[in-house]
Amino acid sequence: MNVKAVEAAAEPIAVFRDWLKEARKQEINDPNAAALATASRDGAPSVRMVLVKGVDDRGFSFFTNAQSRKGIELAENPRAAMCFHWKTLRRQVRVEGSVTELPPSETDAYFHSRSRQSQLGAAVSKQSRVLGSPETLVAMVRDLEVRTPGEIQRPEWWKGYVLKPERVEFWIDGKDRLHDRILFERSGTVWIKHRLYP
Repeated sequence: MNVKAVEAAAEPIAVFRDWLKEARKQEINDPNAAALATASRDGAPSVRMVLVKGVDDRGFSFFTNAQSRKGIELAENPRAAMCFHWKTLRRQVRVEGSVTELPPSETDAYFHSRSRQSQLGAAVSKQSRVLGSPETLVAMVRDLEVRTPGEIQRPEWWKGYVLKPERVEFWIDGKDRLHDRILFERSGTVWIKHRLYP
């Protein structure tokens, strides 16, 4: 999809899905990876990479430990920003908006779609807290594996979130750094488009 197609689009989600489809063919690792920026109650920012597991009319979905730094910050300040960067395609997408929790049934379904080892790791990890040694974590995983031969129950603090976009910017690399930047801003139920200086 070239810049003219982006300019002609009525809303950004379909454009993003087309770009992601292209990225899945071109990017070697994790085309659904995005830098997720959150901020504390007093505005101190932090950023990390997450895997976006769903994109629909609600927005961009991801999953994490609600007791992690990002989970705590989202509870204090439920707004966030994402940036997808596809180096091979020379494109990026920036998303900003409010964040809400996904329904538990959806979070359960995704949690149980993961491998058993991933479920075990998620269930014992005290994400973002100090870990004395890697051996401690391995022992915790092994202990839970022995104690739980059947299905691993999703911990109540392992949650799904959806970022509802209010601003979505599509960036296309341009010659001599004259990049194309098309911004969609939500206004009620419609999207307003702007072309930005590079």
